[in-house]
Amino acid sequence: MLVGDWMTEEVLTLMPGAPIIDAMEMMRDAGIRQIPVTEASGLVVGIVSDRDVRDAMPSKFLPGDNAAGKGDGLMGLKIKDIMTHDPYIVSPDTCMEVAAEILLEKKIGGLPVVDEFGLVGIVTEVDIYRFLTTVTAVSKGSSQFAFVLEDTASALEDLLSDMWARGLRLSTVFTSYEGVEQGSRRVFIWVQKLDDDIVESLVVHLKKTYNFKYHVHRGETYKNEF
Repeated sequence: MLVGDWMTEEVLTLMPGAPIIDAMEMMRDAGIRQIPVTEASGLVVGIVSDRDVRDAMPSKFLPGDNAAGKGDGLMGLKIKDIMTHDPYIVSPDTCMEVAAEILLEKKIGGLPVVDEFGLVGIVTEVDIYRFLTTVTAVSKGSSQFAFVLEDTASALEDLLSDMWARGLRLSTVFTSYEGVEQGSRRVFIWVQKLDDDIVESLVVHLKKTYNFKYHVHRGETYKNEF
């Protein structure tokens, strides 16, 4: 899935020469934490975050502030004085998982989205969360089932065929090799909304047939007890 499908398209921006108070008011009024900084041409030259604003503000515990020596102090600061220059950017065709990896590795909260014509959006941590909850159908009451399977195509195929044969509508399937022995893999399957009695009978079957670890239903996690 691509950034262009999940990004926030209506983006507020600031000019480098704007006063810092503009960023403070814009973040407060719009409830946002990152603002791309653009030139008049639309070129993205930076990004300013709520952390940048906080770091520039005086501390009530220490004498002075980061704005000392800059003319009028805090009120004299411009966006260009506190922004991150040449920020990391992505395109609308970047995969969401790549954007998530950049946010995680660089410890940042947002990425301007730029195409050949300029800024077209921003993808933030909130957009990543929205993407994750949507693809797993958590917001629609999906249930999750977790397994450890042999790392073969047939093992996963047999499990998925079994679940399909039982009339279950599968939302998402994730696999991972983290935390398991070589030759095995972890499998996580999200199934569209199920009634309690169906979940109960399904769990009984899964425990007997597979290396079934736990399930999550209605927000509660139930670990398998062997």
